[in-house]
Amino acid sequence: MFGTVPQETADSTITAVAELVGDKWSMLVVRDVFRGVRRFDDLCADLGMSRAVLTNRLRKLVDAGVLTKVPYQERPLRHEYRLTQMGRELSPMLVALLRWGDRWFGGGQPTAVLVHAPCGTELHQAFWCPSCKCTFGPSAIRAADR
Repeated sequence: MFGTVPQETADSTITAVAELVGDKWSMLVVRDVFRGVRRFDDLCADLGMSRAVLTNRLRKLVDAGVLTKVPYQERPLRHEYRLTQMGRELSPMLVALLRWGDRWFGGGQPTAVLVHAPCGTELHQAFWCPSCKCTFGPSAIRAADR
């Protein structure tokens, strides 16, 4: 799948992504923020995780630029967490993992039906070629020389 991309380059990129969002708690924090759960206490309650672990994951995601802290109260100062552009671009990965998990761990039954909010049409995830105007599978992907 990686064609002529040097193995160490592909490995270092995947390693960096896995280190940032590859653990269960980081991925679930990002998923919750996508769903609109943005405040510390709400995240802690929704995810059932310890405050120390949540603090660590939020700090890591903010430091990396996936989330940003935005004050919502001044006295005492409290923040909510919002996705940055970098964080929003994780959406296809989360959808792909959800679909993959449904297929291989959920007996093929969807745990969530994802729809286009404005019209309610169920979404399908696929690779899309803007030149050929078609969808395709992983076997049609190769790395190009730069």
